Amino acid sequence: MEIKQLISIIIPTYNRAHLITQTLDSILAQTYTNWECIIVDDGSTDNTEEIVKTYCAKDSRFKFFKRPEDLLKGPNTCRNYGFEKSKGEFIQWFDSDDLYFPHAMETYIKAYESDSDAVVAKIERVDNLTLSKINENKTQSNNLIEDYLIGNITFYVCGPLWRRSFLSKQNQLFDEKIKNLDDWDFNLQMLYQNPNIEYINSPLIQYRIHSESLAHEICKLNYNEIQSELYAREKHLKLITHNKKANQKIFKVFVRDRCKYFFREALVKNDPKRFYYLKILLKKQVVLNDYTGIIKTLFGFTFFSIFRKGYKFLK
Repeated sequence: MEIKQLISIIIPTYNRAHLITQTLDSILAQTYTNWECIIVDDGSTDNTEEIVKTYCAKDSRFKFFKRPEDLLKGPNTCRNYGFEKSKGEFIQWFDSDDLYFPHAMETYIKAYESDSDAVVAKIERVDNLTLSKINENKTQSNNLIEDYLIGNITFYVCGPLWRRSFLSKQNQLFDEKIKNLDDWDFNLQMLYQNPNIEYINSPLIQYRIHSESLAHEICKLNYNEIQSELYAREKHLKLITHNKKANQKIFKVFVRDRCKYFFREALVKNDPKRFYYLKILLKKQVVLNDYTGIIKTLFGFTFFSIFRKGYKFLK
């Protein structure tokens, strides 16, 4: 009889009672059956724990843990803690609103070669209410790290199935200071280590877009989430300065443009942090010797502040 290797699915969760049932049902529906699902709760105040424990009672492959109180709150802490509790030869990071297609795990395993460190599949982004497809992510590039840095490609957190032995060699898995861009930061850290990756050119997972999705928090100018993004960007600027894995200027331009977006949105919405975002943008423009950009930013800021017009100068 064929011995199937164990897959550990690690899910951090926080107040996802209204979403996690479908996620866990999609795991139960897998054609590949040798898996364990490690769910780590980050201090939910709804009935997430109650729902998850009903699954644990029905199927011992589900395992529920609470983040220890002495550990930093956040999904990355839960992922690292879940990794410590897991036993699988393969690791799939998952979120509590992701959905597997029924054949996903089986397809991942079949794509693995003896020397593979990861298998990356595409993700299908869908509307949470209708599950209608919005688009798919791009996962492959001739300049993988640089294109990942500037967002031309992405794996999401759930796209790769990692070999445990590769992850165990790393000095750090998830940076527990990061909430926004946690998947971006983690995947880049792994890519810097030159993993041997196999690709599946079709979606195996659905990523649900809903009102609580992190992208919406950025659009709402959630200050803490933007701070997390800025921290992550600066972290990787320092890393590529040292490891020479990508063109620094291309990434600096990308970060400047992100800061310009934050500033522009804050100004238009009269956000109290608009002066902070102005300062950050000007610093990025100085680093790039973008003196034309500095003049446009200051003129646009002054003109818009007085007349509530002139948005085009900030683009």
